[in-house]
Amino acid sequence: MNKPSAPELDSPVQAGLSPARLMRLEAAMQRQIDAGHVPGVTMAISRRGKLAYAKSLGALRPGGPRMRPDGIFRIYSMTKPIISTALMMLVEEGRVFISEPLSKFLSEFADVKVGVESGGKLKLVEAERPITLHDLLRHTSGLTYAFTGDSLVQKRYAKATLFGTSADSAALASALARLPLIAQPGTRWDYGHSTDVLGRVIEVITGQTLGTHLREKVFNPLGMHDTGFFAPEASHDRLAEPFDKDPDTGAPVVLIETRVEPRLEAGGGGLVSTINDYLRFMHLFYNGGALDGVRLLGRRTVTHMISDHLDSDIPVNRNLLLLPGHGFGLGFAVRLATGMAPSAGSVGEYFWGGIAGTSFWIAPQEELAAIMLIQVAPSQRDYYRQLFRNLVYAALM
Repeated sequence: MNKPSAPELDSPVQAGLSPARLMRLEAAMQRQIDAGHVPGVTMAISRRGKLAYAKSLGALRPGGPRMRPDGIFRIYSMTKPIISTALMMLVEEGRVFISEPLSKFLSEFADVKVGVESGGKLKLVEAERPITLHDLLRHTSGLTYAFTGDSLVQKRYAKATLFGTSADSAALASALARLPLIAQPGTRWDYGHSTDVLGRVIEVITGQTLGTHLREKVFNPLGMHDTGFFAPEASHDRLAEPFDKDPDTGAPVVLIETRVEPRLEAGGGGLVSTINDYLRFMHLFYNGGALDGVRLLGRRTVTHMISDHLDSDIPVNRNLLLLPGHGFGLGFAVRLATGMAPSAGSVGEYFWGGIAGTSFWIAPQEELAAIMLIQVAPSQRDYYRQLFRNLVYAALM
């Protein structure tokens, strides 16, 4: 199969973007680079399925060469929509239902317990129903992250050995199954390790490692040849890096190792990618599941994934990216209201980001897709996401 061609470059004006206001975007990012807050950034905007704007500013890494459009970035949780896509492709093959219990594939989850705080102590109670694959896809499994709060359950996560040097996806899933859930399955949205476990489910169903399966079924068909769980030696000169210390706090910045093949292929956040590769994945969804004659998902499956899957009676732990006015689909946050959120947007927009600052969104009403790749300290990520989003929407004519 020939590599699918890149979307045709359209001019900003033809695409309905103001050149003067795009200059504001560039100037704002350049100010951050000149002030020493970030080494560099690469950005792209498409309208109506065509690339309309692309710009790389600053350096690929501190003291290194200039930023380049084929720079390779840790995308962290932007891995999650890709894993969700791979699972839904298996649904379309008739190999799995999202309504099925997780324990059908990973038996260690058959007897999970839920942690209930009482009087400063943690009581473990039985789960009222099994975790389903649907729960994993929409983050209602009860699995959490240690860094998103300070509950007694999350303190147990912090003390657990989840990412030892010998850990693989099977070991990680087994370790998570031994920890208490933060809430009853299906009763609360709480961002956590759900997609890591989903990656392990894909391995069990397919009999392949997650990296091999993604490469054969997603990356190669879409021409995403720079995306994977590490960057091979020939690509090391294109790796983007952050400053060693957070420019605002002085705290050390430690990101995942990307130069050697990892034992753990983490479905929740282990991929590296380039802006052109991830744009191809975005255009797959923008086009309803097909790109350049390659169809990975049916149109109605895409609609299912980018629709809100949180019932009105499911409370949301509104940390990180799931801001007011938003729900969550199968791998993506979904905008439900034009207002309420701190940044402009339109109903039906879907998106996600990574802890090192990477961010993307697709807005069907605006015929818009935008992506920013950057490597910053986790504490800086929200600033750059809001800056990018505000200035992209301001550039629409």
